[in-house]
Amino acid sequence: MINSRFTHLECPYCGEIYNKDQVQTYCTKDDCNTPLVARYDLSPGLDKNMVKFRKSTMWRYKEVLPVEKEENIVCLGEGMTPLLHVPKLGETIGMPNVYIKDEGVNPTGSFKSRGLSMAISKAKEYGLTAISLPTAGNAGSATSAYCAKAGMDAYVYMPEATPLVFQMDCKIMGAKVTTIDGTIKDCGAQLKKDNVDGQWFDVSTLKEPYRIEGKKTMGYEIAEQMEWKTPDVVVYPTGGGTGLIGIWKAFKEMAELGWIEPAKTRMVVVQVDICDPIVQAFEAGSDTAGIYENPDVTIANGLRVPAAFGHRLILMTLKESNGYAITVSDEDMRNGIKEIAKNEGIFVSPEGAAVWEALKKLRAMDWVKADESVVLLNTGSAYKYIENIEGIV
Repeated sequence: MINSRFTHLECPYCGEIYNKDQVQTYCTKDDCNTPLVARYDLSPGLDKNMVKFRKSTMWRYKEVLPVEKEENIVCLGEGMTPLLHVPKLGETIGMPNVYIKDEGVNPTGSFKSRGLSMAISKAKEYGLTAISLPTAGNAGSATSAYCAKAGMDAYVYMPEATPLVFQMDCKIMGAKVTTIDGTIKDCGAQLKKDNVDGQWFDVSTLKEPYRIEGKKTMGYEIAEQMEWKTPDVVVYPTGGGTGLIGIWKAFKEMAELGWIEPAKTRMVVVQVDICDPIVQAFEAGSDTAGIYENPDVTIANGLRVPAAFGHRLILMTLKESNGYAITVSDEDMRNGIKEIAKNEGIFVSPEGAAVWEALKKLRAMDWVKADESVVLLNTGSAYKYIENIEGIV
């Protein structure tokens, strides 16, 4: 029995309400083109302590998740990843309270396990049988795995520059893989052409409402692991930005439930300097971000996203949280991978190194203070990036 408090879907930009019992994509009212988010009955009555006695997966928060029947959950053990205190690393910048949330230990090697587990579970609940998406790598791996578990067909489009391990990962799970000479944006365009009459349900980042609900569980876990408190700062590597939006959504939901005090956490976007549309928009004081044309290849596949569909919500999150947006380089990330490994014994992805390098810059700017607590998101396992980082030592 789930007893989900899921009530409806809503456009957070224009306020339009959508029926949760029908398959939905994104807000189409007056060409709004904004992601939809799930809303819940957050009135008091849920005891946060109930989660103590549940399995260590993201489904421990099932009352505030959108799947309504237990038999539709497609689970491989995702979630409840470790929050690791990294004092030696923090000491190098005079900050004793630095933590890494290590998403690389998820079943498919990244935080994408959360979002795709949720999206495919909900697709199963709707009776859908074929899933498609464009991917820079990790989302393809997760989609292929959860579709295999659910008995669904998976159609994955990825750039030719994607490391072979991701391509093999998808194929071995039975997905139909198409590679494109271009970026994830080009992959999305080709998928749209091939998806004749919408025979495949497109779970592109934020073009359906449920991947964000899986990703938001990172926020619930961070609070639980910090004894129902939130950190002063969360630093997040941002391509599509689903997790950034989701973590902030989780903090707001928990405050409304009475599980935590209203969060004063400042959210930070980190992008790579050869593809930084959100950073450019933030620096310009804009509520919307444009397209970054022809970005170079980077060792951080997940950051080569020239246009984030959820750009409005990313920038809205930064504004609401008094956050910041900053870039790092590939060279920064190479250095960060080695520094984290040598100090703390954690082999992070390039995206995980990006957030550490960003924190160092923020500390040098005095944007973060010595006594503040900071959570860095390592979004994936370094072992999937070996082709990108060979020669690093």
